Amino acid sequence: MIPVEVAYAAPDEQVIIALEVEEGTTVEQAIERSRVRERFPEIDLKKNKVGIFGKLGKLGEPLRARDRVEIYRPLIADPKEMRRQRAEKTK
Repeated sequence: MIPVEVAYAAPDEQVIIALEVEEGTTVEQAIERSRVRERFPEIDLKKNKVGIFGKLGKLGEPLRARDRVEIYRPLIADPKEMRRQRAEKTK
């Protein structure tokens, strides 16, 4: 068994769930075992990207001891467009 964490941040709440999983457990299996989707039903693994410690990953990627699986929300606004709008306001 290896220790891992599953993290998700909603706009008003964030959770980090500590788990003990078998070696060879995948990102998707850890997410399912954490039951985070019961608490946040808006998570759709077909749409939400996932990663390990801020680096994009795949659902089938095997985990190592002390990995933190992160589930990312979609961007609300395009960062490039927001910078362009801020630059125009300062002119």
